[in-house]
Amino acid sequence: MKIISEARAFGGTQGVYTHESAVCACEMTFAVYVPPQAAQEPCPVVWYLSGLTCNHANVMEKGEYRRLAAELGLIIICPDTSPRGDGVADEPDNWQLGKGAGFYVDATQQPWSAHYQMYSYITDELPSLVGEHFPVDMTRQSIFGHSMGGHGALTIALKNPRRFKSCSAFAPIVQPMTADWSIGALRTYLGEDEMAWRAYDACALVEDGARFPSFLIDQGAADGFLDSGLRPWLLEEIGKKVGIQMTVRMHEGYDHSYYFISSFMDDHLRWHSERLVKA
Repeated sequence: MKIISEARAFGGTQGVYTHESAVCACEMTFAVYVPPQAAQEPCPVVWYLSGLTCNHANVMEKGEYRRLAAELGLIIICPDTSPRGDGVADEPDNWQLGKGAGFYVDATQQPWSAHYQMYSYITDELPSLVGEHFPVDMTRQSIFGHSMGGHGALTIALKNPRRFKSCSAFAPIVQPMTADWSIGALRTYLGEDEMAWRAYDACALVEDGARFPSFLIDQGAADGFLDSGLRPWLLEEIGKKVGIQMTVRMHEGYDHSYYFISSFMDDHLRWHSERLVKA
């Protein structure tokens, strides 16, 4: 692991790091905020997964999480959204596929399967690396994300309910199998068999028996992608039917941007902190 940068912030340290990923077969970059409490004891971990076209830097620079993370004693980990590098498959003119659009799946189709193993990277390889190099309490982990990253957070939590104490999302893609801006990626990465897609679709996972205690979802009512790509009400309806506690909040006037995310970041960090403290 290489240190790209480290800076003092609210008594803790905001760092950016790279490492050679065996899973993604390329160099991967991620960011970690370590609060001041970690100097005394290991701290709980909150994973933040970013959305389409983003990387580790978007939330690090615009998410405004450090002040409260320092107060609550939370380590915040911000991975990249896809593999990178000259040898990595890409469609540069398609923002919904390729670099910046890994969709947190393990691709099975060539040439994508050579590098696009983001589910395994987020759930296996990166946690092992973080556990080795940072003062983390891996028995207390939570996960959240935005848009494509909200999709990733929901599906990863549903498939790993014993690992994560809580899950939340900003404007998530809750049913990517039917959303305009994700069908193409699922077909490209996973092939034509839609049964394979169900493992990466929050609504389908719940329909197929996956469970998680509760979800917090915040959604901007002025989000231009609301009706074609996001549709949080679909997961709300399915979740309530099977007994998942669904807190879905619509916010008038808010769009899909980091102005929206930063406005409600404190709420999400407190949501996770309350559940991590109880763990």
